[in-house]
Amino acid sequence: MPSAVLSSRASRGASTVLRLCRFAAMGTVAALILIAGVWASWGTAQHAMLTKGRERGTVEVTRCGAKTCTGPYAPLSQGSQPRARVVLEDSVAVDRGETYTVVLKPGGEHAVRSGPAGILYAWVPLGGALLLASVVVAGGLLRTRAAWVLALSGTALLTAAFLAV
Repeated sequence: MPSAVLSSRASRGASTVLRLCRFAAMGTVAALILIAGVWASWGTAQHAMLTKGRERGTVEVTRCGAKTCTGPYAPLSQGSQPRARVVLEDSVAVDRGETYTVVLKPGGEHAVRSGPAGILYAWVPLGGALLLASVVVAGGLLRTRAAWVLALSGTALLTAAFLAV
């Protein structure tokens, strides 16, 4: 066989291997981004979504600091005890003087907003991960339709959280 034919076949083989490696690497990066988004969201979302058996009540916010707000807790669920002070983290979604429905984390001092606003706010890290993964899917995997689905899903989640909070 002529050397030009062998060179052409070797070149195509190397190109295919490089494409597969890029696909595997970018697929792994996109998957890790999405897993990290779910992981970051689930720590708070589990308390806001799975309220059965947890202490539920309201908090009237009396003080806000840089990252937390505090206030007295009034129970709504059976078996829950009133508390003089509970802590709401991420004070960006909380205003002083307002009353919010909350779920207490196990341990009793830290609370998470409940209801639709609390659930959507808890999933904000996933919304950011969807947007970031869409860039990786479009640029690294060359899958523009899948990238658009990821980007629009992330945008919808972030917009809904912004409007609900």
